[in-house]
Amino acid sequence: MNYLKLSFAFFILCFTISISASAQQDTAILSNILNKSKIIADRYPAEKVYLHFDKPYYSVADTMYFKAYLTFEQNVPSPLSKVVYVDLINSQDSIVKTLKLPVTNSVAYGSLDLDMINFKQGNYHVRAYTVWMFNAGPEYFFTKSIPIGEAIDKKLITHISYNTAQTDKSQVIDARIQFKNLDKIPQAGKTVNWSVTSNYEVVSRGKGVTDANGVLKLSISPRGKEFITTGNLLTELNMVPQEPPVSTSFVLKPVVGNDDVQFFPEGGELVKGVPTQIAFKAINQKGLGIDLTGTLTDNDGNQITTFTSSHLGMGSFYLNAEGTKTYKANITFKDGSKKSFDLPKAVESGISVQVNTTNPELVNFKIVANDGYFQQNQGKSISIVAQNGGRVYYAAQSKLQTQVTAAKIPTSKFPSGIIQMTLFGSDGQPISERMFFVLHKNAMNLTLKSDLPAYKPRQKVRMTISAKDSTTHLVGDFSLSVTDLQKVPVDENTETTILSSLLLTSDLKGFVERPNYYFVKTDEKKRQELDVLMLTQGYRRFSYKEILANRFPVTTFMPEQGITFTGTLRDRTGMPLKKAGLRLTSPGRTLSSQALTSNMGVFTFPNLVFEDGAELVINANYGAGNNNMIMLDAPFVPDITKNPAEATEVANIDSTLSSYLDNSKKQYSNLRTLKEVKITGATVKKPSHTDYIALTGLSMMPDHMIAGERFADCNDLMMCLKTMAVGMTFDVDKFYVSRSYNQGDRTPVQIFINGNAVDAISVSSVMPKDVESVEIFTQDQLGIVFKQYQCNGVIVINTKKVEKSNMSLADLKKLMPQNNILKFTPKGYTRAKDFYSPKYVTQTSSYTGNDLRTTIYWNPKVITNATGDTAVEFYNADGRGTYRAVIEGVDVNGNVGRFVYRYIVK
Repeated sequence: MNYLKLSFAFFILCFTISISASAQQDTAILSNILNKSKIIADRYPAEKVYLHFDKPYYSVADTMYFKAYLTFEQNVPSPLSKVVYVDLINSQDSIVKTLKLPVTNSVAYGSLDLDMINFKQGNYHVRAYTVWMFNAGPEYFFTKSIPIGEAIDKKLITHISYNTAQTDKSQVIDARIQFKNLDKIPQAGKTVNWSVTSNYEVVSRGKGVTDANGVLKLSISPRGKEFITTGNLLTELNMVPQEPPVSTSFVLKPVVGNDDVQFFPEGGELVKGVPTQIAFKAINQKGLGIDLTGTLTDNDGNQITTFTSSHLGMGSFYLNAEGTKTYKANITFKDGSKKSFDLPKAVESGISVQVNTTNPELVNFKIVANDGYFQQNQGKSISIVAQNGGRVYYAAQSKLQTQVTAAKIPTSKFPSGIIQMTLFGSDGQPISERMFFVLHKNAMNLTLKSDLPAYKPRQKVRMTISAKDSTTHLVGDFSLSVTDLQKVPVDENTETTILSSLLLTSDLKGFVERPNYYFVKTDEKKRQELDVLMLTQGYRRFSYKEILANRFPVTTFMPEQGITFTGTLRDRTGMPLKKAGLRLTSPGRTLSSQALTSNMGVFTFPNLVFEDGAELVINANYGAGNNNMIMLDAPFVPDITKNPAEATEVANIDSTLSSYLDNSKKQYSNLRTLKEVKITGATVKKPSHTDYIALTGLSMMPDHMIAGERFADCNDLMMCLKTMAVGMTFDVDKFYVSRSYNQGDRTPVQIFINGNAVDAISVSSVMPKDVESVEIFTQDQLGIVFKQYQCNGVIVINTKKVEKSNMSLADLKKLMPQNNILKFTPKGYTRAKDFYSPKYVTQTSSYTGNDLRTTIYWNPKVITNATGDTAVEFYNADGRGTYRAVIEGVDVNGNVGRFVYRYIVK
């Protein structure tokens, strides 16, 4: 269904009662509202990114495959940005890997090898964004939690649970850990040493012995009042005498507080004398919904009504607030605990917009004013506007002639997604607001069908893809994933899908639990529950109060059309050079671009195309013999934020992903064998702070170390260090120890490059590829270095050693920076790997050994057209049971589709 032609007009429709013809005019007030909405839609279109992954979780040594969909208003494929970024962030909120992907026809393809060096078992989250989305901020980026398990180096299977007791003066975390070997036999009677690190310091440690069930119980009490908010629990269990202990780490994120309930009157306020639907949402300390029952009583103790949560702690009831009465909700939670909450106080004079979406074909709404408001405003104008993404799909104006005004709008007037309906008073200011959800199930009928209902292992499958509306085939771009459901079990309700992301969560404030629940076999009950969700979550795209006051979003970044470098050319005195020519090339490649500096010495190399890892050279040809400096601008890097869906992170990956990891253990058995081969030889000492007399007072072991390999994708060392220096905060032009900085201490960190004290600006002069390691010290036990340099904290940058040899003067000059030339290795486009799918001409050909694939087929380039269905072919693996195929995508008109299909292999 195409809504583009509707987006440039608004509909002035008649209310069903009490509306005069003269009221249906585009007054100055309504025109102002519509014009401001149009400015938002035209000047600040909201881009969205969605990533479809081949499966919901992975193991170390896997390859992660995904496809990025880039859309804007009405989810039409976006023509704005041509580059999309994907970050993979670990549980310590550090970026492990960043990919830069070229966007073609509003899609991009990506893959990421989860190597055994950079990836360990734990909870990660992916975020995806464009430069244009920087204007809105990280809260608008696509995010998804992805647990990654370990099957190669694993020696223990663990399961942890813990609870926290906390007061103003103390915190106690009681933890219970069970240890089993790989045969799932409890490790009874084993000695375990443990320690807890928080804010990069050891805050608690102890020793214990596992019981007959392999369980260790421990109590953690941090020193002083520095309570643990995020900590790391490290255990060392002696499995075999005379062998090194087996280490396991757990992330601790203690939560304290009580179960809470919030109440949300429809329209925004509880108005006296107006029967109002009041939604409620109950959550526990982790932010997850909890079931409840309750009674509503007034201030005289009279019971008004009873209510029960219907889904994830959410529900609603009706209340007609009377006179001077106040109301209290008496709650009984699922665990039997009880608590009372005061309802919001009713306003003396008010008007409210109320919506009913029980009929999926109609939106019934009412405007209800109480006696006080009606007497004060009778005959004055009111306006109602319904919009999505700034595009207005319904607008009307009337005089307030009666206390109740009702109207019906066909849902065909709206696109699928969240619609914000706002009521404006005679002064043009918003006075009531209601969100509702529209889902056009027949806008795209996306289906999969296999040529057989059941197959044998390694048998070829032919699958047909059909995308239609009610009459014709649709032109669209899709991705298809087929997985072995026995090895990759999934809870469909908790999945992040193209429907839940583009239509729902991308426009809502806060965390939405189990977002895909509302799109799996949607029925009347789920539509009602989705409507309650609309009452309890806030719309986050823009505020009418802001734009009506001419406070529009600030646009700092423009849509990126390719890889672009900017900088300044200066002479050795620091003066900019105007109208100077520069040339950018890449040795061994055909890449070549020219630029001319402006009057301020600024140059730009726009829309470059090169792969990640390519070395680039900028040559400034400004007169022979001149000593000019080429200074590149550092790219903007968005702040790293915590996982917004932290509540969904998997506490026990070993047990939750057990089926998958059991298969990975077999699949990667050869890698385990290779890692166990020991090679002995001469040990080469790597550079460290101990090589320099000025730093010998520091501890032999740094508090944190960053290996040089982590900077492989880095363009500017200073920019990368800002995000990777654990325990450090960068402010203006200096680093500070985060713990001290947060307490108000502004004593800076001292930076050393190969033992020489430097300022932060000098860090950018170090080529990232030349870094051997970066050592971080947040404390100086002897106090010698801190006192001598009047600092609090030390960062040591060690560069790689250059082999000594007899060098000629010419060779030495080659190592020196050349005048007018800058060599650098920036972040380029990441090439996506092709998914390997074996072909079995016979039952044993092409693939020797067991075929243990979990992702059976991945195709991110499924294209449908108007002429008919599309077909793909692939071969099954050796696994027997149910295989699950998921196809997702968008058509050219912005209709979003998803379909899940299952078939049997036996």
